[in-house]
Order: sequence, then structure tokens, then C-alpha cells
Amino acid sequence: MKDKVALITGGNSGIGRGIAKRFAAEGARVAIVGRNRERGKHVLGELEAAGVEAGFWSCELSSEDASATMVAEVADRFGGIDVVVNNAGVGGRRAGVEDDDPPGVRWQKLRGPNLDAPWFVSSHALPHLARRRGSIVCISSTATWHGNWGTYGIAKAGVEALVRSFAAEGARLGVRCNGVSPGWITTERDAEEPPSGGSGWFLPPSALGRMGTPAEIAAAVLFLASDEASFVTGQTLIVDGGLMILDYPSMKMLEKAGAGMMSGSGTGEPVDA
Repeated sequence: MKDKVALITGGNSGIGRGIAKRFAAEGARVAIVGRNRERGKHVLGELEAAGVEAGFWSCELSSEDASATMVAEVADRFGGIDVVVNNAGVGGRRAGVEDDDPPGVRWQKLRGPNLDAPWFVSSHALPHLARRRGSIVCISSTATWHGNWGTYGIAKAGVEALVRSFAAEGARLGVRCNGVSPGWITTERDAEEPPSGGSGWFLPPSALGRMGTPAEIAAAVLFLASDEASFVTGQTLIVDGGLMILDYPSMKMLEKAGAGMMSGSGTGEPVDA
């Protein structure tokens, strides 16, 4: 990433902040985008204090005009764009959905930040990326597989379709597009409002028994955005600590089998739950 220009939406907190810091550590020049100016200026200060060439744009990404203007300003400021990371989005805790909101209002509040935004940013950035044979990485979510996430999961499923569509469209231009689908990742928000309700997890948040970190997502994003993934496009990589492979009814059996193997008494045969 040495001297490459990375535009990271939602780069002012959480996973986006982790991605911005990792790209900066790899030598990239970083443009972070977010709605919260205070947080944006804080992260910008962190990057500049580390000697990174960086900039912050406050932007309502669900507006096409605002997204187009922001992309043009970033390209002008840095002389081009090599990588776009579509990380910005909102979940149920930040979407502002009210209990009495009708379906159309709920859908608009979730679709705009989560699906419209990456569509507008990617579309307007594509000509700039084509000049440098760049890449796009979109942040999805394992909520696409969990039926209890409602409109958030629907919007994120659209993001994964967007990844495939832009991969097909960008291929002729030398632009790759991939996605990363995080599981439960601990962020600053979780210190204020733990996703477990503050009373501990009823069931483990991953096969590894813990939440992931922004740095672990950033490592996956960095790989897909870099030339190390030069033959990878149209794919969404699940980074969830094995959450999606868990079969909770069989966990007692696995615990017994694991204990037997650890003690040297494991037979390799199935263990009754």
C-alpha cells in the first residue's frame, strides 16, 4: 500500500478506524469519511500524529450528490484513488428506527446508509480506480445469514450482490471488487452498549469463544485490497471466528470430545451428548 490512496467510508470509528490505521501502517495515504465530525477529527489527528498523509470528509453517503462531490474532492486532493473501502453503515442500535415506524420508513433508514451508500461511492469512484487498476472492498455482515436481523440483513445481502456486480463490471477496467463479512466485532460502541446486554453471552459469539477485533477485519480487508489478491474478485470472505459453522445443539458433544482428546483419552468415536 506504499503511497497508494485509500478512501475508507465510516473510517472515523469502529471497524473503519481499524482499517484506516492498518492501511496507514502499510504506507497508504488515507481519506476517511464519516458523518460525525468530532470522531472524524479525532481519528484524523491520530493518523497525522503518526506522520500519515490523511484527510477527513463529513458526508451523507446515502445522497448521490454528496457522495459524488466527496469522491471528486478526494481524487483531487490526493491525485487519484487506488482503493475504496465501503465500510460505513448502521445497525439496529444506530439506525434511529422507532417501534411505530411504518415498513417504508424502517427500510429507508436501513437501506440508505447500508446499501445506497456503497452503490453511490463505488459508482463515482470507478473511473478513478480504473486509471490505477484499483480495487473495492465492501463490508457486509453475517447478518445476511441470520433471519432475526430484518431489514439490516436484507440491505447487507444487497451489498454482497453489489460486490459481484461491480466485480463483473470492473473486470474489463482492471478493477477488482470483493467483500468482507464480519461476525461479532468489538468496537467503541460496545463499551457504551454491550451487544450481550451487559450480562454476558447466553451462547458464545464465535467458535473461538470471543468477539473479533477491528484489527482482525482490517487484515482481511488489506489482503483483498492489495496485489496479494490480484486474482481474487467477486468474493465475500466471512471473518467471524467460525460463528457460521456452529451447530449449537451439538456443542455439549464437542466439548466432551474435546476434553477427551485434550486428556489423551479420546477415541475418535462420537460421544453421546
